[in-house]
Amino acid sequence: MLDTESRTPFDDGHIMFRDQVRRLIARDLLPHAQDWQEQGFVDRSFWKACGAAGLLCPTVPEAYGGLGLDFAYNAVVDEELSYFASPAGIDLHSDIVADYLVSYGSEAQKQRYLPAMVLGDCITAIAMTEPGAGSDLQGIVTSARRDGDDYVINGSKTFITNGQNADLIVVVARTAAETRGKGVSLILVDAAAPGVVRGRNLDKIGQHSADTSELFFQDVRVPMTARLGEENQGFAYLMQQLPQERLSIAICAQAAAQRAFDEAVAYTKSRKAFGHSVFDFQNTRFRLAELATDLQVGWAHLDWAISRHRQGQLTATQGSAAKLWHTETLWKVVDAALQLHGGAGYMNEYPIARLWRDARVTRLYGGTSEIMKLVIGRSL
Repeated sequence: MLDTESRTPFDDGHIMFRDQVRRLIARDLLPHAQDWQEQGFVDRSFWKACGAAGLLCPTVPEAYGGLGLDFAYNAVVDEELSYFASPAGIDLHSDIVADYLVSYGSEAQKQRYLPAMVLGDCITAIAMTEPGAGSDLQGIVTSARRDGDDYVINGSKTFITNGQNADLIVVVARTAAETRGKGVSLILVDAAAPGVVRGRNLDKIGQHSADTSELFFQDVRVPMTARLGEENQGFAYLMQQLPQERLSIAICAQAAAQRAFDEAVAYTKSRKAFGHSVFDFQNTRFRLAELATDLQVGWAHLDWAISRHRQGQLTATQGSAAKLWHTETLWKVVDAALQLHGGAGYMNEYPIARLWRDARVTRLYGGTSEIMKLVIGRSL
C-alpha cells in the first residue's frame, strides 16, 4: 500500500477519497484482475462501479454531473490503480478526454457526453496514432472532408486505448490540406456510427487487460456540430493538453515503481539462500537502498509537479521531463526488482513479472523518451 501520510498535494478530502478508491479496488478489481488479463479487456461493470463511486472524471464541473474537484483527485485514482497494476484505461478517460470536452466542447456536447462519462455509461477513446504517424502527430493522414453540413471521415488508427469498449471516440483528423499541424481538427464520433470498424484487440507484450485496438473509419459521416472546438485548431488543443497527459503517465509510472520495489523487499525478506534471507546480503541491501533513494526523489518531484499543475503552472517542458524521468525510473526499478527475485521473477505467478512486462510501454506511449528529450532540448 502506498504511504501517503506526508504527501504535500493532498488534504483530508484527498485522503478520504483515497480510502474510497482502495475499497473499490479490493471489492471490484482484484477479484477479477486475472480474468481480465486473460480476456484482454476490463469489463464494463468495473467502469460502472467506478462511476457509482465517483472515481471517473472527478474534475468535471457539477453542472455536468461531476464533482468539480481538482486534478489531485485524478492523481489519487491513477496512483492506486497503477499500484495494483490495472491498466484499465481510466486515466485516459478521466485525465485526457474529459478535459478536452470541458475545455473545448460546446454546451450541447458537454451536456450530452460528460454526465454519461462520469457515470461510466459512456467510455471514451482518443484516436491519435496512425500506422504511419506515432509521436509525430503532425504527420496524420486520416481526413475529415466537408460535404454540406457534414464531415466525411476516412482513415485508420492504431494503438488506441479503450478502442474495443469505447462508445465515444475523439478522432484527430485532417480538415485542411495545409501541411503539418495547421489543418488538424478534433471530431467526436459515435463508435456505433456507420463506417466505424473496430479492428483487432492488439496482442501486446504487456498490459494484457488494457483494451488496445485498431480503428478504421470508412466514409463515416458526422455533422459539423460534432467538431470539438474550432476547425483546424486541433493540433494547438493537443499541445495545450500535453502537460496534464504526460503528468498522468508520470504519476502512474511512479506508483508502479513503488509497487515493484515493495514486491522486491517482500520477496528478498522471505527467500532463503545459503542459510540467510536474500535481504540480508549486502548486495541486496545496497541495491534496494539505491532504488529507495530513486523513489524518494521521485515522490518529491511528483508532488512538486502535481502541486504546480494544480496552480496552472506546469509547462509542456516540465510535463515532458516528468514523463521522461518517471518512466525511465520505473524501468530501472522494475528491472532491478525482477533481478532480485531471481528465477522466480520470470514466472508469471509472481506480480513482478506482470509489472515488468507492463512497464516497458510507458517509455513509448504519450511520446517516446527520445521525443521527450527533443522537447526538453528545444527549451534550453
